[in-house]
Amino acid sequence: MALTSYPKLAIAQNARLGVVRSQENAPQWAEISDRLQAAGVDYCVVNLSDLKAGANLSDLKILFLPNIDNLNEVQVAGLENWLASGGRAIATGPTGALSPPPAREKLRSLFGAYWGFSLSNAAPLEPLRVREQEWVRQAPPNVLRGGVVIPTGLNSQTAAVWRSDGTPPAVVVTDRTAFLGWRWGTQVVAAADFDVSWLQATLNRYGGVAGASGAPQEPCLASGGTARTAPPPRPVARATPPTPTPPAVGGRGTPISATQAQQMRQELTEAIARWESALLMAEVAVEGNVSMHAASEQFLRRVDKGTNPTGRAGTLNATLAEARSGLQAFDRALSDRDYTRARQQVEQVRNNLLKTYPSDRPIRYPEVRAIWFDRGTIVKARSKADLVPIFDRLQAAGINTLFFETVNASYPIYPSQIAPEQNPLTRGWDPLAAAIELAHERGMELHAWVWIFAAANQRHNTILGQPTDYPGPVLSRHPDWIATDRQGSRFERNQKAFFDPANPQVRQYLLSLLEEIATRYAVDGIQLDYIRYPFQDPSVNQTYGYGNAARSQFQQLAGVDPVTLAPNSPLWERWTQFRIQQVDSFVAEAAQRLRAKRPELLLSAAVFPIPRAERLVRLQQNWESWLERGDLDLLVPMTYALENDDFQRLATGLFENQPRSNALLLPGIRLLRLPVSTAADRLQQLRDLPANGYALFAAENLSLNVETLLRQTQGSRPNVPTDPLPQRQPFQAANLRYQTLHREWVFLLQNGQLNVEEVALKQWSLQADLLATALNKLAETPNVTNLQAAQRTLASFEQQFGTWTRQYAQESPERVSAWENRLDAIARLLRYGQNRGF
Repeated sequence: MALTSYPKLAIAQNARLGVVRSQENAPQWAEISDRLQAAGVDYCVVNLSDLKAGANLSDLKILFLPNIDNLNEVQVAGLENWLASGGRAIATGPTGALSPPPAREKLRSLFGAYWGFSLSNAAPLEPLRVREQEWVRQAPPNVLRGGVVIPTGLNSQTAAVWRSDGTPPAVVVTDRTAFLGWRWGTQVVAAADFDVSWLQATLNRYGGVAGASGAPQEPCLASGGTARTAPPPRPVARATPPTPTPPAVGGRGTPISATQAQQMRQELTEAIARWESALLMAEVAVEGNVSMHAASEQFLRRVDKGTNPTGRAGTLNATLAEARSGLQAFDRALSDRDYTRARQQVEQVRNNLLKTYPSDRPIRYPEVRAIWFDRGTIVKARSKADLVPIFDRLQAAGINTLFFETVNASYPIYPSQIAPEQNPLTRGWDPLAAAIELAHERGMELHAWVWIFAAANQRHNTILGQPTDYPGPVLSRHPDWIATDRQGSRFERNQKAFFDPANPQVRQYLLSLLEEIATRYAVDGIQLDYIRYPFQDPSVNQTYGYGNAARSQFQQLAGVDPVTLAPNSPLWERWTQFRIQQVDSFVAEAAQRLRAKRPELLLSAAVFPIPRAERLVRLQQNWESWLERGDLDLLVPMTYALENDDFQRLATGLFENQPRSNALLLPGIRLLRLPVSTAADRLQQLRDLPANGYALFAAENLSLNVETLLRQTQGSRPNVPTDPLPQRQPFQAANLRYQTLHREWVFLLQNGQLNVEEVALKQWSLQADLLATALNKLAETPNVTNLQAAQRTLASFEQQFGTWTRQYAQESPERVSAWENRLDAIARLLRYGQNRGF
C-alpha cells in the first residue's frame, strides 16, 4: 500500500520533534529514520544519555521515545522535568518495560499507562470512533503483532483497542502523553504507511511540529548538553482543524467510556469481595467445627418461624456497607455524567478498603509461605550468629520455606569441590551449612536457590571489583561454554552472560554442582532459577543461544548455521524448538538424577508467567511441559507487578491456562516498595485463587510494616498447633483448608447471610459434612483407600457445587468463585500427595 493511501495531517507549528535514540532502538534506527522522513516532520536526535534534568531542550515541543526498553532513574527524572515544563511525549512498544522498579513506577505515572504484555498472535488494531478521541479518525486500522497497553491514571483514555479476547487497549493517551502499543519503525511489525499515519495523527493531537527541511538529521543538543540554535521558521502547510466536539451535556471532567466504566466497576467489586473474604477467614479462625447439616436445619427452623438470624453479621457490614454505598455512588455519578466525581468515588472506596484491611487477627490456612533469601542479605550477615536474628524474625512472621541463594552468577556461597571459586564475600565460613541448621531448628524448610544458565552478572562484577566485561569464574576458564547473541556479543541487555545449554560439558558441570549440593548438604529442595535463555525479541534481531556447541549441533540437524537464519526464515521455528529442547531436557535430567540421589528432595523452578507462545519465542522456557512430565514438585511463577490489576491478571492467567498437574503453585510477590495494605490485598488475592501458597521476593526488601502484617495474621500463636507444611503433609493441609472453608459456610448460615434455596441447602450441607469426614479420615490415616474415597467425594462435591450455590452466586459471584478456587487447591494437594507417596 502506498504512503499516500492514508490521509496525512498537516503540521501546525514550527517547533521540532526530538527523537530519543538508545541502545535498544539503535538496530532499527535506519528504518525509524526513513519513516520519520516519510512523515514530513522536522526532527533532531536526543541521545538517551542526554535525557536528564537540566538538559536544554527548549526548541522542542514533543519528545518521541520509540521502543526504549530501559530508562534509568536519572533519565526518567529528565523526562519528568521536560513534561513539567510543558513538553509532550510519545512512547511506543515496550518503553520502560525493563527499567529498574522505581523508574518503571515513575514512568507509569508520567504516561498514565505502560506496556503490559505482548499479544500471542497478530490482531486487528481498531481506533475508537468516539467523540473524545476524534483525533484518531484519520489513523488507520491494521492487523499487526503488538502489546496490551495498561491505563493507570484516572485521566488515561483508551484511543484504540486490539480486536482480540477482551478488546484490550492498544493506544492510551493523556493530555500530555501518548503510548502506542507496538514497536514503531520496524517493518516486521507494521508497514511504513501505518506507522507514519499514526505518528502524524498523534503529533497533530498535541499541536504538531514543523515540516521537514530536507537537511540532514542532527543532534538536538550540542556537546555539553546545550540546545542547538533552531533554524529559521519555514512556511508550512496547515490542515483545516477539525470541528470541535462539544462535551456531553452536563458532563464534568474527562469522559469515561462504557468500557472504562465497566473495568472500574469490576475492579471495585473484586476489591470489596477480597476484603470480605479476608475478614471472613479471620472470623472463623478460632471457631470450633460444627456440622453444616445441623447449622442448616437450625437456620431453616428460624426462617420458618419468621425470625431473622442474628449474631456477628454486623461486624462484617460496617466497612462493607460503606464500600457498597460508594459503588452505588460511582454509578450515580456516571449517570449524572459527573466523571470527576466518579473517579473520586473509585479512589475513595479503594483507599478506604486498603486502609481498613482485616489484618489484626490470625487466620488458620495451611500454605507454603516462602521467601527468597537473597545473596545480599547473606553477605551482610558475615557469620552464623548474624543470621540468627533474621531467622527468628522470619519464623515469627510465619515463613516456613526459604529459597536460599546458593549459586549466583557462577559463585557458590559455600566452599565447593566442583565450582572453581566460592563467592569472595563469603569466604571463611559456610553460610549454607549455617542456614540449614538454623532453619531446621525452627521447623522451616531450606531449598537451595541456584542460578542455572545465567553465568555472569556485570552488576556483581562491580561489587566484586572485577572488570565490567568479566565473564565470571567459570566462563573465564571455559570461554567456549558461552552462548552469545547473533552478533557475537557476550552480555545481553540485562547485563548477564549465559552458558550454552546445548554444550554437553556445561550440562555435566551444572548437574554435578546440583548433585554436590543435594548430597553434601541436608537441603530440603533445590530451586532452578534462570532456567532459560536470555530475553529476546526476534522482530528486532535480538536473539541469543549461538554457542559453538549449539551452532554445530543445529547445523548437523538442519544443514545450516543458525547464525545465518533470520526470524522470517522457514527454519526459524526449528531453531526455536531446538533451543526449547535444550532447556526441557536439562530439567528432565536434573529431576531424574537428583531424585535418584535423594527421593525426598523437592525440585522447584522460578519461572516467568507471560503467555506461553510469547515465552517460547522470547526465552524458550516451556514450564508447562515440565509440569506435564512431573519434573517439578513446586512451580514458583514470578508474578511481579506494581499494580493490583496487573498482579491479578498474571496470577489468574496461571490457573486458567496451565495443564493439569501434581505440582504445587506458589505465585511470587515482589516486596520492593510494596505498601503494607497492598501486600495484604495480594495475599488475599492468592488465597482466593487455587494457589497453594506464595513466595516473597526478597528478604532484603521485607519492610517492618509487612513483617508485622505477617506476624499478626500468620505467625505462631500460644496453644495453637503449627499448621502442617503442605509440601510435606499435603493431606493434613488439605483437611485443615477444608475445615476453614466449612466453618465459613456454617458462620454465614448462623448469621443469616447464605441465600440458598432450601432443597439445595439441604443437599449442600449433607455433602459438605460427608466431605469433611472423608478428608479428616485421610489426614488421620493416609493410605490409598482413604485417598481414593476423599478424591471421589471431592470430585462429586465440586461437580454439584455450582448448582447448590446458583442463587447465592447472583448476589456474590466473586465469593462463590473464590470457594470454587479453594476447592480446586484442595484437589491439587490431594494429587500432589498421591504423587509423592504415603
